[in-house]
Amino acid sequence: MRGISNHAAATARESLETLLASGADCSRVAEDLFGATGLLAGNASLRRALTDSSHRAEAKTGLVDRLLSGQVGAEALELLRGLVLDRWASPGDLTDTVEALAVTATLAGAERAGRLERVEDELFRFSRTVGGDVRLRDAFSARTPGRERKEDLVRRLLEEKAAPETVRLAVQAAGSPRGLRTEWALTGYVTAAAERRQQLVAHVVVASPLDETRHERLQSVLRRIYRRPIQVNTDIDPQVLGGLRVEIAGQVLDGTVLGRMDRARRALAG
Repeated sequence: MRGISNHAAATARESLETLLASGADCSRVAEDLFGATGLLAGNASLRRALTDSSHRAEAKTGLVDRLLSGQVGAEALELLRGLVLDRWASPGDLTDTVEALAVTATLAGAERAGRLERVEDELFRFSRTVGGDVRLRDAFSARTPGRERKEDLVRRLLEEKAAPETVRLAVQAAGSPRGLRTEWALTGYVTAAAERRQQLVAHVVVASPLDETRHERLQSVLRRIYRRPIQVNTDIDPQVLGGLRVEIAGQVLDGTVLGRMDRARRALAG
């Protein structure tokens, strides 16, 4: 992707991570976004309409609402409305980003369930299986018709043997590879899983927005503490009064005024 699309995609990823950190259903969000990916991939005029910078914002969000309201959940709909309000270098970049968000939501579900490493390994092994088996390569080839037949074949091969997130992503790779060979699409998902395993997500609650300098300083401090890349997602809550509260890797680091008051009250009560 070129510069403006990279910026739009990064903004969308941050919005998705914030949504998932708030407790949204990863599987539902992923399914909704995969559905939107299929809609965009199959309709060039729709892609152009949603990414044309000369079209009014209200027209683009209105089109998203007419097509998807009632078809997808409120969380995915809001993400998609935000996506079409941003600028894109090419219509295809929008589709790529929606699919990448769907993959991220699927992997976040695996992470939440404690099986992200398992999913990464299973996807890797299945990609090797497909790549090394001529019959499977032919069965999943773009020249071979029948998307549903390919998806059913994946389910027969993997269901009850692999994690549900592995099955879902393998189904996507086989049924809707979007110009890639199935094993190549699977390899892309393996890379995404590996990157997610190496990165921690910090959910930060503050009384007022962090400026860029404070945001980068916090990210740098957390990176030094945990020795891993850190994605910082921020929520604003005036009730915390001051300071910040960080949830990361199952830990809560509470430096808010409200948190200190609560600890003082507990100490006095004890």
